[in-house]
Amino acid sequence: MTVSDQAKVQRLPIAPGSGGDRHVVSRPSRMRGSAAPYILVAPFALLFVFLFLVPIVYAVAQSFGGVKRVGLLGQAQTTFVGLANYQGVLHDPAFWHGFLRVLEYGAVTIPIEIGFALVLALLVDSAVVRFRHAYRLAFFLPYAVPVVVATLMWSSLYEPDFSPLTITLHWLGLPAPDFLGPGTVLWSMANIALWIWIGYNMIIFYSALRAVPPEIYEAARIDGSSELSIAWRIKIPLIRPAITIAFLFAMIGTLQFFNEPAILSVVSSAIGTDYTPNYYAYNTAFSGRQYGYASAMSIVLALITTVLSFIVMRWSAHRARQAEAR
Repeated sequence: MTVSDQAKVQRLPIAPGSGGDRHVVSRPSRMRGSAAPYILVAPFALLFVFLFLVPIVYAVAQSFGGVKRVGLLGQAQTTFVGLANYQGVLHDPAFWHGFLRVLEYGAVTIPIEIGFALVLALLVDSAVVRFRHAYRLAFFLPYAVPVVVATLMWSSLYEPDFSPLTITLHWLGLPAPDFLGPGTVLWSMANIALWIWIGYNMIIFYSALRAVPPEIYEAARIDGSSELSIAWRIKIPLIRPAITIAFLFAMIGTLQFFNEPAILSVVSSAIGTDYTPNYYAYNTAFSGRQYGYASAMSIVLALITTVLSFIVMRWSAHRARQAEAR
């Protein structure tokens, strides 16, 4: 009898009352088996609590406090001010001007970003395009550049003194716009965001298109549908969830607009400390030392973002139900 046969014999059950030695196979206790999932989830849970929940709770608690001084040169003390910070935010014109500015920015950039990414994904996925891998890599490369590096790169292109764009326009005899002026700096930042995020969303849409069974497209081609008709009537409806997610992420990123104005404020006087709500909260906290007021601004912005995200998701679910009912 081989060693493996002996092991099988040892694992055979023994009838009650039968003689012979019993070989008991050790098994993990129920306690260890039930604790295993919690042990595996514990690292994520600890990081989630200390890096996500604790900062939120701390910000909410801090939003109810304010700094007051006792006497002319007295030491600053943190006191409970209740809802005074929130009332100040709701009546702060600088906060709402910055919020309207990011809404204007998003109303222009989000449709362009989603639309161009969708068109590029459809073109790369079409049957007539060759070298798909090269196109995907070329479109995705801008996203591989960090936002800070991309903004610094574009800021050098926007500089009026040594910008190649300005030099080229002057050489052609055309007037060169002030890319960092009050009326154009917002759209200069929009150009940076579009340059970065169009390729990223294109990859998302292309991945969703590749997940669709190719038999659906083949059946449509056999029925005589053109590539344009397949794209409009089949491909876009099938990847609507991916489009919704991309739109939602773009909207959240727009409301949290921070990196580009923070970096370009060094070279553009048109960007003030309250240019966007996120940038305003940052300057209020770390330049004005008003941490309670800055926390209140952040929470108000987070609540607005949550409400708008909920509206987008509800609208998307309603459209999906309407499409299923047709």
